[in-house]
Amino acid sequence: MDASSRTAPRAPAAAPLAVFAAGAAGAAYLYGTDPHEPGHWLPGCPFRALTGLLCPGCGGTRMAYDLMHGRFGTAWHDNGLLLAASPFVLYLLGRWLYEGLRGRRWRPVAGARLQVALLAVAGVWTVLRNVI
Repeated sequence: MDASSRTAPRAPAAAPLAVFAAGAAGAAYLYGTDPHEPGHWLPGCPFRALTGLLCPGCGGTRMAYDLMHGRFGTAWHDNGLLLAASPFVLYLLGRWLYEGLRGRRWRPVAGARLQVALLAVAGVWTVLRNVI
């Protein structure tokens, strides 16, 4: 008997529920922690530490904080690309959770061209955000 046959299969909803719980916990902490101000506990950005440039991930953190506080213009300034992509990302997460709760496993398929296009857009956005 190999190790995989001795473990019980994980429920299809386990992973999306764990991601939802971690996201909710992170959002709850972020709600009271202004990432625009120093002196709080948020992980340092290795990209910014190495390059001195703004990181899209850090902009996403600031954007999420501003959205939770109703500052839509500031959220757009922090990371407009992620803000524009948020409805699609939320749809994917919601669909993953919905299918998991119905007992089905769901994985969206992104072909190589889409993956390259997404990485290219993110790269161009990073450069433009630091130049403009």
